[in-house]
Amino acid sequence: MAEKRAGIEVENLVREFRKGPRAVDGIDISVEPGEIYGFLGPNGAGKSTTVLVLTTLLPPTSGTARVAGYDVVKDGPKVRAAIGAALQEAALDPFLTGREHLNLQAALHGLGRKQRKRRGEELLERVGLEEAADRRVRGYSGGMKRRLDLALALVHEPRILFLDEPTTGLDPQSRSALWSEVSRLARDEGVTVFLTTQYLEEADVLADRVGIIDRGKIVAEGTPEKLKAEIGRPSVEATPAEGSGREAVARVLSRFGEEIAAQPGAVAVRLMGGAGDLADVVRALDSEDVRVTNLRLDEPSLDDVFLEKTGRSLEGEGAQEVKEAQV
Repeated sequence: MAEKRAGIEVENLVREFRKGPRAVDGIDISVEPGEIYGFLGPNGAGKSTTVLVLTTLLPPTSGTARVAGYDVVKDGPKVRAAIGAALQEAALDPFLTGREHLNLQAALHGLGRKQRKRRGEELLERVGLEEAADRRVRGYSGGMKRRLDLALALVHEPRILFLDEPTTGLDPQSRSALWSEVSRLARDEGVTVFLTTQYLEEADVLADRVGIIDRGKIVAEGTPEKLKAEIGRPSVEATPAEGSGREAVARVLSRFGEEIAAQPGAVAVRLMGGAGDLADVVRALDSEDVRVTNLRLDEPSLDDVFLEKTGRSLEGEGAQEVKEAQV
């Protein structure tokens, strides 16, 4: 029972804005202790609104949500004591140093002076900010600010960590460093992580399970492997060489599956027999003397899953999510 308290349980959760849409429209979510749950969706899908409700910053219109065993409406202070949150906009003071931020956060959580110093040093090292610890935050890069925000969310050693699009705008190196720390938290410390993201690779790398939300409803849920398997077979794409027209390539590939969208000038089909058909495709092209400059096998991706479930691509779609100010 004690372990169960570390999870997240959401039932028929609704959040409706005045004179606006249902940003969250009756969703159910269950996140186990120590699990990394990836919450995918375009801007406006309901991701951030869900996080605001689960972190007690926005009341639900109806339904229930329990975080760390506590009701987000009735037990707000207990929920907040059990969670850490790094939301889209980091609340950092540009005139304070990284070390001062951590010291202040630790003091707000009631840590003693020795504890504050020890915890601050530990976290600065963990997120790679030791050398920048005594610099004012106004001189930090975007990646450094996101890493400091993560450290602040971890000061009180929360059981559940909410990360709302934590790597948006980061360079690949900063993104990779943050991924490593999130993975370590779940693996080594058993922290439950609720991660919203628009990056397919991020969900694929980090998440044990993924939920895809679109227009306030969850349209798919499962492990990344399961969701990709639901889409089915891999595809093969061929680009005709000079002298071998697109029609000739399409005629050969049509024996192996139904044609699907491809890069300009190329031909692609969904393989009926799976990846094992690739060798036969090569032999068929050779026997017909059809030359190609590129032949590529593509496994189903989370982008394919999202496209299949919603009819649109994941990244860069939709309007900005409804702001709390519209309540």
